[in-house]
Amino acid sequence: MQEIYIESLGKILQNKKKIEKELDVKINNKGKNIFIEGAPENEFIALEILKAMDLGFSLENALLLKDEEIIFQIIPIREITHRCDLERIRGRIIGIQGKTLKTLKHLTGCEICLKDNQVGIIGNSEYIGEAIIALKSLIQGSKQGNVYARLEREGKKRRHKPYGLIKNELKKE
Repeated sequence: MQEIYIESLGKILQNKKKIEKELDVKINNKGKNIFIEGAPENEFIALEILKAMDLGFSLENALLLKDEEIIFQIIPIREITHRCDLERIRGRIIGIQGKTLKTLKHLTGCEICLKDNQVGIIGNSEYIGEAIIALKSLIQGSKQGNVYARLEREGKKRRHKPYGLIKNELKKE
């Protein structure tokens, strides 16, 4: 049995039946403490899904974690920077009218959510590293344009890599 403390309990309780059905677990709560019972691997996945939903992800995005290739990562802003104006840093991540956040989601292929002083990322294990580096760069003060340019270069490398591997295989034969 796993236990987790959840701040935003309403969202979890609204989707309780669907989570139980999808993961074949039993969810109970005592106040803001949630108890999960089921097979150990299902309990772990349910725990990750509940953490993601508590951070602000939708149920659909959180359920992506059922796939083995999808990873959930939390980046605490306070641990990356020593600056006191965390509101400004959150603003840099979100951007004007959410443009920076949308662009990061598009370039990395990951879902990104910001709550308080934590950034949550749900994405494919291949791409999540790029998203983490990009977010850390923004938190540390890099210009958005420089971060985008780096992500675009990495995206080009990623797209051309399979072609290069095929080309090398042909040379060997």
